[in-house]
Amino acid sequence: MVKLFKKGVLSRSEAVKKRLQDVSVKMVTLKTDDLDRRFSPAQQEVVHTLQSIGDVSKKEICYFTGVSGAVVDNLVKRGICAYYDAEPPVPSPQEETLPAAKAITLTPDQDDAYRHLLERYDSGEASVSLLYGVTGSGKTSVFMKLIDQVHAAGRGVICMVPEIALTPQLLAKFTARYGEKIAVFHSGLSLSKRLEEWKRVRDGLAPIVIGTRSAVFAPLNDIGLIVMDEEQEYSYKSGAAPRFHARDIAKLRCWHHRCPLVLSSATPCVESYYAAQQGRYGLYTLGSRYGTAQLPRVLTVDMNEEHQQGNLSQFSSVLLESIEDNLSKGQQSILLLNRRGHNTFIACRACNEVLSCPNCSISLTYHSVNHRLMCHYCGYSIPAPDKCPSCGSPKLRYAGSGTQKAEQELATLFPEARLVRLDTDSTMQRYAYEKKLGAFRDGQYDIMLGTQMVAKGLDFPNVTLVGVLSADQMLHSDDFRSYERTFSLLTQVVGRSGRGDLTGRAIIQTFEPENPIIELAAAQDYQEFFSNEISLRRAMLYPPFTDIGIVVFAGEDRQKTQEASLFFAERLAALVSQEYAEQPLRVLGPSPAMIARVNNKFRYRMILKFRNNRRSRELLARLLTEFGQQRPFNDITAYVDIDPDNII
Repeated sequence: MVKLFKKGVLSRSEAVKKRLQDVSVKMVTLKTDDLDRRFSPAQQEVVHTLQSIGDVSKKEICYFTGVSGAVVDNLVKRGICAYYDAEPPVPSPQEETLPAAKAITLTPDQDDAYRHLLERYDSGEASVSLLYGVTGSGKTSVFMKLIDQVHAAGRGVICMVPEIALTPQLLAKFTARYGEKIAVFHSGLSLSKRLEEWKRVRDGLAPIVIGTRSAVFAPLNDIGLIVMDEEQEYSYKSGAAPRFHARDIAKLRCWHHRCPLVLSSATPCVESYYAAQQGRYGLYTLGSRYGTAQLPRVLTVDMNEEHQQGNLSQFSSVLLESIEDNLSKGQQSILLLNRRGHNTFIACRACNEVLSCPNCSISLTYHSVNHRLMCHYCGYSIPAPDKCPSCGSPKLRYAGSGTQKAEQELATLFPEARLVRLDTDSTMQRYAYEKKLGAFRDGQYDIMLGTQMVAKGLDFPNVTLVGVLSADQMLHSDDFRSYERTFSLLTQVVGRSGRGDLTGRAIIQTFEPENPIIELAAAQDYQEFFSNEISLRRAMLYPPFTDIGIVVFAGEDRQKTQEASLFFAERLAALVSQEYAEQPLRVLGPSPAMIARVNNKFRYRMILKFRNNRRSRELLARLLTEFGQQRPFNDITAYVDIDPDNII
């Protein structure tokens, strides 16, 4: 066959079949009024929901009814329902900006940071710099002016943000400045749109790329600058294969293109700030807010006292008074509750049974919007029961509070307030983030309530009040980064207040008002936090004084999964003692993961404290290869994650 091709007897051509569809939302509608047919309970639920609320997207009907997509597909095949494509409203970035980009005017501190960063760019060498500044200090203006210079020189730029929710505001600023030379990458885009943006970058039509961690792979031929905004966020780390941290990929690309990487944050991760202090990164600091804006006044409220006074709601009397005051003045408020759903669990008062997911070692969360119990790990869903499945008692206790319950209480307390909720459940539709944030910015809402997506990077001049409903949730996680993440989240959300000419306030509600992390976050004192945290990390031998990795084992048989983890640990010990004795290594485990079962798979894990170099990676690669050749463990999955998002 090959010879015939070479002789020209046969010719070969390739046809590419386009599999990616245009940007659209698959909607479901009832096709007939003749519903006197036999339906399964799941199908009946879909039909009743469509009769009640009309046409909805396929994704939404599955959420509201708890059925799988196959149930809807079956109704379509039977002619009961029909699909149709609807074009989602695409917010125009131009509508979210001033008519034209203004010249960037820098303060002396900003100008000093800018000039040092420009010197690093002009050097033509790869480098990493940390742009550290308090919330509202104008870090974006500094790196945008640097982008101006890089773009004027004809080189490409990648600017990353950690959350999709942050993309619209940054995109608006960039679009006003650079027009159609912008490309956007994030998971909220359809496959066809992502392909379109990829081609625009590849062809040189969009030399400036904005997006989440996937933007780091943009096909720019000549990169002059990479910026990571809110660099401390662990959404830059991919927890699924291929497991990578966008910061590491950015460093590699900057080394290849001989250009600077700029990390920007008001609360840098401990490892980055330590590297800057040690001189491995450049460090440029903005110590005050831009212009006349001042840091907000912060009040910490002891919820123990509120309970003693008979107030058992989620809202302290001080916060309620402040919200009322803001409403009367026509000013806006942001409330943070980093837990979605209505109630975090349901328990039986008679037998103390907690309603749990049958597939995962986790309690089910009650969602009032669809009146269902849902698992946030595997997606399992059932209608909220009227009685205990175990003992039949109707005495069910709904406990714990999420954003849906807080929204319900706010609507009762302030019926005149215009309220928007921003969490994963309320932003299922494409462009929902953009629409809701744009409406809030335009003054269509008075209060924005949400999870951590409302805490970072947002800039609304009319927001003068920030409330944190439960500051204690992340403090006592077993992960060694729990203090860092709590401090960062609180500092960031407090910084959303008072970013314009109006004075800002922030109220942090907590049952531990004397906790040093909460006190430091209220004071916006990163330096003191870093000093305390780095001492703890040094004493406990955690990053940046070592590298962390986890080896995870997952399988449907608990005993076999445990045996697999023990086999791996024994081989690790043997290889280290025989061939890798020079490699420093500490091993914790193997032991069950904190959530021992997810999606019907039991999980064991080992925590490694080691030095991430070529030899250690060679060791782990050998172990994984050897493990994969063990026939008794063919049905056990094993993988290594270095610098994981979570070690528990």
